[in-house]
Order: sequence, then structure tokens, then C-alpha cells
Amino acid sequence: MIVRNGEATMTLLMNYNDPRLLEVAQKIFIEQFKRDPKLEAEMDDRRKKLMYDDVLYNLSHLLTATYYNDKKIFRNYSVWIYELLCHLMKDIDRDRISQQMKDHYEIMAEIIQSDLTEYLSEREINNAITCLKEGIDAIEKSVTNVELTYPFREGKYADIRVQYLNALLKSNTKEAHSIIANARVAHVPLVDIYEDILSKTLHEVGELWHKNIITVDREHYATSVTQTIMSSFYDEIFNQPRKEKTMISCAVGSELHEIGVRMLSDIFEYHGWDTVYLGAALPKDSILNSIEEHKPDFIALSVTMVPYLKTCEDIVYAIQKQFNNVKIAVGGRAFTSSEQLWKKWNVDFYADNGKALLEWANKVFDLDGVNNDT
Repeated sequence: MIVRNGEATMTLLMNYNDPRLLEVAQKIFIEQFKRDPKLEAEMDDRRKKLMYDDVLYNLSHLLTATYYNDKKIFRNYSVWIYELLCHLMKDIDRDRISQQMKDHYEIMAEIIQSDLTEYLSEREINNAITCLKEGIDAIEKSVTNVELTYPFREGKYADIRVQYLNALLKSNTKEAHSIIANARVAHVPLVDIYEDILSKTLHEVGELWHKNIITVDREHYATSVTQTIMSSFYDEIFNQPRKEKTMISCAVGSELHEIGVRMLSDIFEYHGWDTVYLGAALPKDSILNSIEEHKPDFIALSVTMVPYLKTCEDIVYAIQKQFNNVKIAVGGRAFTSSEQLWKKWNVDFYADNGKALLEWANKVFDLDGVNNDT
């Protein structure tokens, strides 16, 4: 040790090629792989080499922050290295990288306390642990530090939407469920929960994936959690008075994005319609057979991906030819890229949201307006 301000202090700071420091770095590196078996599959040899270099780099910043007893140095560094790793490792989710770094910092804390007591004073070890805790806090907050679109972060229910999205980004399923449950307890109408919170959040998740900010598995996780939340409302949805009207709904083509039309069916079911939800990827003949069997008042066709517009057109014309008394409504993101393509198909209605479609259906079939949902 050396003396600084009358107190013995570290010498490791002066030489990052010190064998003692290299030994500690190697021990941290090995321990991280031991505790997290998934790392082996996530990293090739090049990434492993970079990770070992990062351990030394992390230690250098930690020891500098410790030497000056300046938590801000390590906090700012932690945010910087986290965002850099998210940029370099786009095939790994932000939350997963956060967990790797938090695990890494916890291992660093353990090994510093067990292996460096001979070289660091008690005050320095306490400073180091404090800096690592600051780093973990900064990383946890950075998981949700993503650029959001203006429509998503503004307007009605924006605060709930952001809270829900943040819970999904942090893999906090319990928190996500609580946020939506609390919104319902606070008398947010169920249709608003579906349309203005859940649907818009999934759209934002899709935007984040499109920008390569989150991975596809995060998008799938968000969809899965949202589907589970929707199912929690089914007792309420399916116990509403009936209107003796039937709607068939489906997603056209080999669509994986069927949750929107699932939401649409729930909204109609909640407002007294009997709904037949066919899901996605159903052949044209199967759709026609379902119309024959259930004799709906109208059918709603949703298209998310542009290449399936032609498939939708074929289905529309087949329905018009075989069931000229069944009204047809279309919607979905694919239509927003067109010049009002639906008008050329002579469908009965186009809607870009469930509320508009419900209002149209109730009017066309002489039903009461949208329920006073509380």
C-alpha cells in the first residue's frame, strides 16, 4: 500500500498488469460462467476474449472510483458499458444483458471482499461495494431507457402504458399483471385497457423490435404476457347480456400476429355479441365452411403483413360470391400502407380499431351503442 492523505491506500490502481489483479480478473471470469451456464451458448471464442478484457476494464473503472470515493464515476461507466453491450450484442435482449452485468458485479463484490483484503483497506473495500451497488442500480434503470415514439408516450393512459411496457422490458410478469389489474380497479373501461393500453403497448414493442432495440424473444414474451392478462378478464367478458348477433373473426394468411383480432373478438363478446374466433393461418375453404356453419351477421378479417393482402382479397371475393348476405369488415396494419385498398374490394366497412368497428356494427344491426363500461 501507499499513503494518501495520511491513510494507507491501494497500489493496484497504479498497475493494471499487476499479477494480483490479473488473477482476480480470471477468477471473476471463471465464476461468471460457472454460475450462468447459458453464457457458454451465447458466446463464441471472440466474445469470451472480449468479456475477459471487459472484466479488467470494469475493475480499472471500479478501482478508480474507489480510489477517489466517487460513486458517480462508476455509475456513469456502468450505464455507458451497458448501452455499448446492448449495441454490440443485438442478438441478446436488454434485460438479459442487464442480468449478466448485475451477476458480474455481485461476483466482483464477493471476490473483492474475499481476495483483496490484503491489498485494499477496509474503507476502500466498502467504497468498492458501494460503487458496485450504484452500478447495479444504474443498470436496472437503463433496461427501460429506450426511445419511445411520441404517440405512445403522450395522450390518455400514457403513464399506464409506459409502466406496463417497462414491466415487460424488465421481465417482471407479476408487475405487468398488477399494473393492468389496478387500472381495471380504477375503473378504466375494459375496451380502453384493450385498445389504448395493451394494443398500443404491443405496437410499441413491435417498433422497438423493428429498430433492433429489443430481440424477437422479448416481443414474443410481451405478447404471451398480454394474452395471459386478457384471459384474466374472461369471466367478466363472457358474463355479459347477449344481443343474439354473431361475428366471425380471423387473421388472414400465415399470420403470427393474431393477438389484435383476438382482442377484437373479446371486445365484441364483452358487448354482447357471440363471437367465433378462428385464429390465424386458416385456409379460405375453412373460413367459408365456418360461415356456413355459424351463419354470422358479419365477418372481420385482419391483415398485418402486406404480402397477405392478396390472400385477403381472394377470401373477400369468395365470401361475396357465396354469402352475399354476410357483411364484411377488414382491418389491420397492412391496410395503413395502402391507398384505401379496401374500397376497391367493395367491403362493408374498414376499421383501424375495435371501438370504431363495434360502433359501426351496433349501428348497422340496430343495436344499442357501446356499453357504459366502468
